[in-house]
Amino acid sequence: MIDQDLKNHIRVVEDFPKKGISYKDITPLFQDIKISNQIIDSFVECLSNVKIDAIAGVESRGFIFGMVLANRLNVPFVPIRKKGKFPYNTISQNYELEYGNAAIEIHTDAIKKGWNVVIHDDLLATGGTANASAKLLKKLDANVSAFAFIVELSFLNGNTPLIEHSDTIISLTKYKS
Repeated sequence: MIDQDLKNHIRVVEDFPKKGISYKDITPLFQDIKISNQIIDSFVECLSNVKIDAIAGVESRGFIFGMVLANRLNVPFVPIRKKGKFPYNTISQNYELEYGNAAIEIHTDAIKKGWNVVIHDDLLATGGTANASAKLLKKLDANVSAFAFIVELSFLNGNTPLIEHSDTIISLTKYKS
């Protein structure tokens, strides 16, 4: 049921950010309290058998539902940000984008050794950012217990690089093209 509810709320913008791209805009979800609560409820249900010590949200849209999910699960929220945005000691991980490279960072004291962490972001496309996030957590001797996405573009096979970190990959709705 949440799958169709999400698709009814997600705005599809053709030819953005460039011609040929069918952009999935989740911002309409923020305006509907009922669907926002359904998203959190669905994640809680899907994660009910997963050991979780923290939720790591990926900048920036991973912060929105990630923080709420962490609060609901009564665990810490840990932000993962673009390189150069944190004021304290960090470690970073480079990764490839469709056109170029990028890097993300985490505070070195954000995760305790051995923690089981769920990585949350709004959308799974190629898996580059989520994979880099998992590598960051492993540098801090944490475990990736699951990945949680609102939307997955399944035709891009972004879950493939994630399986080496966790076989629990949750996507509340999937687009096949």
